[in-house]
Amino acid sequence: MPDLRGKSLIGRFFHAPTRGRVEALDQALLKIGADGVIETRLLQTDEGFAEAVDEAERAGVLVRLPRSAYVLPGFVDLHIHAPQYPQLGTALDRPLEDWLQDYTFPLEARFADLAFARQVYTALVEDLLANGTTTALMFASIHLEATQLLADISLEKGLRALVGKTAMDDPAVCPDFYRDASAGAALDGTEALIEYIQGHPANKAGLVRPVVTPRFAPSCTDPLLRGLGELARRCGCHVQTHCSESDWEEGYVQQRTGRRDAEYLDDCGLMTSRTILAHGVLLSGSDMDLIHARQSGVAHCALSNVYFSTAVFPLRAALEKGLRVGLGTDIAGGPSVSMLDAIRMTVAASRMLDEGVDPALPPDRRGRKGARQDWRVAFHLATAGGAEALGLKVGAFEPGQAFDAQLIDLDAPGGTIRLLDDPADPEALLEKILYTASRANITEVWVAGRAVAGR
Repeated sequence: MPDLRGKSLIGRFFHAPTRGRVEALDQALLKIGADGVIETRLLQTDEGFAEAVDEAERAGVLVRLPRSAYVLPGFVDLHIHAPQYPQLGTALDRPLEDWLQDYTFPLEARFADLAFARQVYTALVEDLLANGTTTALMFASIHLEATQLLADISLEKGLRALVGKTAMDDPAVCPDFYRDASAGAALDGTEALIEYIQGHPANKAGLVRPVVTPRFAPSCTDPLLRGLGELARRCGCHVQTHCSESDWEEGYVQQRTGRRDAEYLDDCGLMTSRTILAHGVLLSGSDMDLIHARQSGVAHCALSNVYFSTAVFPLRAALEKGLRVGLGTDIAGGPSVSMLDAIRMTVAASRMLDEGVDPALPPDRRGRKGARQDWRVAFHLATAGGAEALGLKVGAFEPGQAFDAQLIDLDAPGGTIRLLDDPADPEALLEKILYTASRANITEVWVAGRAVAGR
């Protein structure tokens, strides 16, 4: 499939611009500008559709999709630890604090070696794109040069990326071999990354953005957290960190500061309209009210929460509070690079919270009734919902949105979608795609109209 910048694309599309509602666009025509932004969208029933198709065909810019293909928005992954990619599927039986100290920190320390960093980051970015992820919010390591390299590779490969140099300086939690030398050094490194990305000659379109990135409150001293909050205010950058991920994290912050995790981050100036808080499984009602007031977002990482959190994120409660929520894989706490797995586990986790999991309890006491969410909500959160949390114009096929998309081929060699009895309802077909598609079915991927992965 060609580069689609400056072209008109005709075919079948699914998207979910509004939570809980899926739109099937059968035989729609999308005109994509030279900048990769959708200029117009016409349905077959719209006036002027046939004329627009003829005009594009005469101009030699019409691209027709095969009948076996459907276009979905590219996925938006709100939580990735890029240097942990080699660790995928490792030591998932260990408690979070042990997993970090014994496996993660020694691995991340290796990113002082730029050759190693290039190998890992190239594989990660290529695999993200091949799995349909077109926007990724990523923690890097503490190393400035390696983090700059992650930005470089994202630009080269065409991934829409938000990249942060991880900041962590507290010797009480961080090992001697892997921490910033001081709060000042961490702040200087973060500011240097911001300047590097914003001034990058290949980044004039802003495909890659810098992120202020305190790892989490336990790993950072008060001067570092407050300094990062002030830096975020000055630069207007995104912020990413963890919040209320586990009993250990929440308890540690309360013992040290006398404040809940979200309250303390807010005290430090880190809760902004561009902040994404990862996990949040232990957020209280007052925490959610605070997050809503600050218009911060939450990265719901249903798969990794199974391994390293101590509860199920109350997704419905968060959405009913008006929180902006998207999905994250949490590589490598989540042992999958695929946002399809994140979608599936989001639905499963909400069902488990709704129905309960302890068979020793009677049904009426076993779960939190009304907590379940369906695949329509999960699909929205993995696309337009995540984009909204980041403030990005992607995630839906509407004029003014960048054409970040993936082509799902139902008949792809090695694919795993089986249509032995064709669903008559378009929604039933999309449900089947989301539950049974695999990497092999994702045959083309575009970011801002640029072909970045596929056959």
